[in-house]
Amino acid sequence: MTPLLALAAGTIVAIAVGGFVLLLVFWSIAAYNKLVIGRNRVKNGFAQIDVQLNRRYDLIPNLIETAKGYMKHERETLEAVTEARNQAAAASQAVAGDPTNASAMQALSGAEGSLLGALGKLNVTMEAYPDLKASANMLQVQEELTTTENKVAFSRQAYNDAVMQFNVQRESFPDSIIANMFNFNEAQMFEVKDEAVREVPKVDFS
Repeated sequence: MTPLLALAAGTIVAIAVGGFVLLLVFWSIAAYNKLVIGRNRVKNGFAQIDVQLNRRYDLIPNLIETAKGYMKHERETLEAVTEARNQAAAASQAVAGDPTNASAMQALSGAEGSLLGALGKLNVTMEAYPDLKASANMLQVQEELTTTENKVAFSRQAYNDAVMQFNVQRESFPDSIIANMFNFNEAQMFEVKDEAVREVPKVDFS
């Protein structure tokens, strides 16, 4: 091969290698950006849940204060709801810092299950207090809680959809390479595990 042909061949190889490297860089950037967008959608999805959870956490003390005036001998039941509310609020705050933290999300799911269970027990206890059931304040709190629970359920579904899309993307080849390189951790769905308390707590005072 003449020096001229060798030079031409070398130039072609260099251009081919350079083009491949450039394509690899562009693909890596695109995959990384898609993962960032997916992770941000997960974070935004939980932010919407967090607004509604905090609204519920703020309503529960009103529920307790209203009930106290009628349920003077039910201190243990009321304290159980308050404690469960505080634990759930703390767990929610921990998840808000990083919704992709699987252990924090699992802790929130458990705390929410305990809270809904405590509210369910309170509801059963309230059945023995007809004056409380007819209280205008309690009726108002009940309506606000029901509205908030519906919003929590809607926001949770949107969040779980975002989590599923993100997890599918981070597990799909070749995006999984970038996900592993840059520590895009698997996001955890927000589910209440106990089937007995999965439904919206019914606080019916009619």
